[in-house]
Amino acid sequence: MKPENILEINDLKVKFPVTGGLLLRKIAEVKAVDGVSLELKRGETLGLVGESGCGKSTIGKAVINILRFSSPEVEITGEVWLKTEKGEVDLNKLSRNEMRQHRGLIQMIFQDPYSSLNARMSVGQIIEEPLLYHTNMNKKEREERVAWLLEKVGLQAEQSKRYPHEFSGGQRQRIGIARALSTNPKIIIADEPVSALDVSIQAQVINLLQQLQEEFDLTILFIAHDLSVVEHISSRIAVMYLGNICELGGGYRVYHNPIHPYSRALLSAVPLPNPKLKGKERVILKGDVPSPMNKPSGCGFRTRCPIAKPECADFIPILEEKEEQHYAACPYVSA
Repeated sequence: MKPENILEINDLKVKFPVTGGLLLRKIAEVKAVDGVSLELKRGETLGLVGESGCGKSTIGKAVINILRFSSPEVEITGEVWLKTEKGEVDLNKLSRNEMRQHRGLIQMIFQDPYSSLNARMSVGQIIEEPLLYHTNMNKKEREERVAWLLEKVGLQAEQSKRYPHEFSGGQRQRIGIARALSTNPKIIIADEPVSALDVSIQAQVINLLQQLQEEFDLTILFIAHDLSVVEHISSRIAVMYLGNICELGGGYRVYHNPIHPYSRALLSAVPLPNPKLKGKERVILKGDVPSPMNKPSGCGFRTRCPIAKPECADFIPILEEKEEQHYAACPYVSA
């Protein structure tokens, strides 16, 4: 691993089998993630964006190693290297018990604040649960940690006795953030943490994440489909299409000067705050997104690409540096 990296993903592939017939034999497979490589630098926020179904959430679940246990039939290959105090470890090779030793270092904030919290547990029990498995704290220390975390995310310590249904959506997501921070992790995977919230509440949660990132020295993989939110919070942005990364670069540069044809189309659809202002010309893509069960040969975007050539069907494009630290997976574009 590079010295500045805390996490490296190398050629990650995630395939879900499709079964059919009386004997439920495998008849096809869905390539949810098809050879993704990413680096997460210590202290940065990497935004991962794309349309629904492109595989971005699958990457997050594969990295934290919960996908293998929630879907035993899934096929995951590639490497997920995590830097720890004892050295580097490939999370993709670990069993459930082996992964437990590193679970405290990498935590997840889930998309739905309503279903991700156990309705039968009090808020204090929800936040305390990771401490039971990943620390040696006694009961008093755990209670003090829970109270401290609730204050950190903008809630009150005495609210620990209440249950999730007594809180609003934004408050529940704050509870989810407190739970993720309980083990003092180095990496947070935020899987669309504000998509289920009102716009006014989204800004509060994003600002809270930025504040906590600075205070706790966190590294964040921020998964979302709202490009304006991603541009606001991210140091770098990776754009995904149909299981592959098609563009990667600095947050401001990718958002305001995209290179890849898909990135340009995606960003041209971002609504302007003032409709009277003249924005960039809208790029309309032809056709529909192909099924990940039947991806086109070569470049997965070629069937909708406005600059596609016949030879695009013959090879899968790799990320190439078009300008300093700005990459695009297309040989026919330039910065």
